[in-house]
Amino acid sequence: MNENRVAPWLKDSQWPTVPIRLVARLGSGHTPSRNKPEYWKNSTKPWITLADVWQLRSGRKNFITETKEKISPLGLANSSAVLHPAGTVILSRTASVGFSAIMGHEMATSQDFATWTCGSLLEPRYLLHVLRGMAPDLKRVATGSTHKTIYMPDIEQLRVPLPHVEEQRRIADFLDAETARIDRLATLRLHQASTLDERYVAAVSELTTPGIGSGQVPSMTWPWLPRSLTTARLGYMARVQTGVTVHSAREPSPDDAEFPYLRVANVQGEWVDLTEIKTITIPRDMARRSTLHAGDVVMTEANGNPDNLGRGAVWSGTVANMVHQNHVFAIRVDQNKMIPEYLSALLASNHGRRYFRFTSNQVGIATTSSSKVLAFPVPLLDLARQAAVVAEYRKLRSTITRTRAALTRQTGVLAERRQALITAAVTGQFDVSTASGRNVTDGV
Repeated sequence: MNENRVAPWLKDSQWPTVPIRLVARLGSGHTPSRNKPEYWKNSTKPWITLADVWQLRSGRKNFITETKEKISPLGLANSSAVLHPAGTVILSRTASVGFSAIMGHEMATSQDFATWTCGSLLEPRYLLHVLRGMAPDLKRVATGSTHKTIYMPDIEQLRVPLPHVEEQRRIADFLDAETARIDRLATLRLHQASTLDERYVAAVSELTTPGIGSGQVPSMTWPWLPRSLTTARLGYMARVQTGVTVHSAREPSPDDAEFPYLRVANVQGEWVDLTEIKTITIPRDMARRSTLHAGDVVMTEANGNPDNLGRGAVWSGTVANMVHQNHVFAIRVDQNKMIPEYLSALLASNHGRRYFRFTSNQVGIATTSSSKVLAFPVPLLDLARQAAVVAEYRKLRSTITRTRAALTRQTGVLAERRQALITAAVTGQFDVSTASGRNVTDGV
């Protein structure tokens, strides 16, 4: 593995680069046999596995001190796992590639991690920042059909710019402070996005079902709807179309043809993401029964977040002959009785979210069914009043979309500049003793 292939920016280093293994002891870990219960008794030593990667994903946690599992002395003695000293730098290299941290005290790892115990010429915090600078590159060059992996021969070739250790400490101090400041700004943007979504839901709720409030309702009835509001089951004005079951065991037929199909991943709440459209080969008569029509409201039958269950997007007919997966409901309303976007607005409101939260099955992930969709209580408005609601709903959506996009861009800029600051600092592109990282947020 050529150093420029992994991290092309290393060629701009003002200091010589050396293989990390020459200035730090390279190691890894192992998993004792799960078939030997005695290896897992009296487990007391922290043991870092992929189950702990969640702690490292944000790139904000420098030291890892707690682990999901522990390893026993007998397990250590009967495997290739070893205890590494506090200060050892770890890098996830399998499945979740490129996440790094420093051991807060003596710990072992599974074989999914590479470890470096730094010698006197290398500061662990500096190495941590170098590895975080490499993270996007490591993900890019990872190989494997099932789980992407950086293999140990490639790990052995990873290089680090090597200024004097005092300069490394100055760089680490600078980056600790400046990345923390950028992270605070990113957290603020996330908080603003969350607040924006809350206000949007409140505004849509007031528009569609005025006066119902936003508190939790501990019952299976719909007491949050005003008594003066007349409702009817959605099933009286719409039907639910079932989709295509995707599986490889279907026998080919002479009537087969290739069709684009809408997957769960394409349905993102109140909008449809057509960035990636996959196709499926099925008989034409099967496709006809599951073809989307312009005006269909599409929603998923399951969602990992119960608050997002039941949200529906109006299919515009952008892609011709689009069929839908069986885990996506297509709600086809009688447009003499209901405007599709009126239903989408109702599903986005507190009324819609509460209904599907309280009627869902939550074993693993929240799920609903076509019968529950058809039983959804719809406030009855004539078409003229629905049109007025839809006009305001479109304005709200347009505003929220623009604002959310701006926050997303700003978050992306912060992430890019954080990465650029790290790579510039560890390669000596500026003097950290006189520099300020405050300009990384210019224009944000």
